[in-house]
Amino acid sequence: MADQSTKAPYQLMTVDPGHFHAGLLQKTALDEIDPTVHVFAPEGPDVKNYLGMIEGFNTREEDPTNWNQVVYTGPDFFEKMIKDKPGNIMVVAGNNEKKTEYINRAVKAGINVLADKPMVINSDDFELLKETFELAEQNDVLLYDIMTERHEATIMTQRALSQIPELFGVLETGSVENPAITKESVHHFFKYVSGSPLVRPAWFFDVTQQGEGLVDIMTHLVDMIQWECYPEQIIDYKKDVNVLNARSWATELTPSMFKRITKLDEYPDYLHKDIISDSVLSVHSNGEINYTLKGTHAKTSVIWNYEAPEGAKDTHYSIMRGTKANLIIQQGKKEDYQATLYVENTSEESDALFMANVKQALADLQGDLPGLAMEKDGDMVKIIIPDELKVGHEAHFVQVAKKYINYLNQGKMPDWEIPNMISKYYTTTKGYEMSR
Repeated sequence: MADQSTKAPYQLMTVDPGHFHAGLLQKTALDEIDPTVHVFAPEGPDVKNYLGMIEGFNTREEDPTNWNQVVYTGPDFFEKMIKDKPGNIMVVAGNNEKKTEYINRAVKAGINVLADKPMVINSDDFELLKETFELAEQNDVLLYDIMTERHEATIMTQRALSQIPELFGVLETGSVENPAITKESVHHFFKYVSGSPLVRPAWFFDVTQQGEGLVDIMTHLVDMIQWECYPEQIIDYKKDVNVLNARSWATELTPSMFKRITKLDEYPDYLHKDIISDSVLSVHSNGEINYTLKGTHAKTSVIWNYEAPEGAKDTHYSIMRGTKANLIIQQGKKEDYQATLYVENTSEESDALFMANVKQALADLQGDLPGLAMEKDGDMVKIIIPDELKVGHEAHFVQVAKKYINYLNQGKMPDWEIPNMISKYYTTTKGYEMSR
């Protein structure tokens, strides 16, 4: 059982932390989370990298944390966690092959779960996840996934502006050729996190363990489309989601690229199935899904490259097409690779009236998004978002943790959260199925 003597109401149990997101949840201490964290994992580099990240947070000069990591490593690590249950929240961020099973077993044991995306990587897992949400309700625990992008300032502003009919009008219906909303994400296998080169585990490149791009990063894109187009509305995947087509393709890595990313000299045996000519590793990390959501045409696509060009980083492109204006997020060289939101006039209104509408919309949003401003940028208006709202990707994990704690304190989530999580994973796994 959880230690009832603790002053903090929530105690974390981190399971098999193979992804750096597990560590980022602990980048900042929160009063309601106990500083003692129980870690259950197999022996190996994944848990060592995670513990090294936490040690870095504990020993940094500015605002150090005070985590006390109690670590158990052994082949029975998961059974040990279920048996001992020294906490009341399981954090799982890592290898996705058994993740859905871990989530299901934790919920059965009456443990709350905060899971990194994706919670499922295939259609069988999706069926198990649906059962798990029913179990969570029966056992009075909360299962939630980490959707950091909802806290990104340009996305929050895009969503908010789309809800102002005087400026945006209403969302177009769109078509397969010209969707009403498009989300495109470009990522890189080699990159820096918290100032250090990110070392990825070899299993990250095995789609049976990590999942293809269609079911991994795509989770974020589908979530943002639901969250922006139909905010706080229940989405029923059986009625509201229609996956039209999907495709996937590979990124090819040479042995030297693989070594630079993983620090390993050779491919493990489980990757040999994906080796093509001249020892090149073929990773099915890229994908595209075209679908309708409540009749609205949407398109999501994710691309993984080896390494970003000089000065570049992971990027996000998005367009929401309204009857009066388009809301466009770009993050290219012109924007110095910083996510930037533009508003484009697509109505018959004069430029002066359009500018006045943008100005009024930003004034209306000052309560929720203080400091928003605007400037003319060619044919479009660029939205200036103050630095105070741009806290950065790593800080979003703490924002998600706070949101989750708020839900736990209330003993429930909003009515739309669970059906929308189910719809999101239906969309990604159905897309994966269709891409075969």
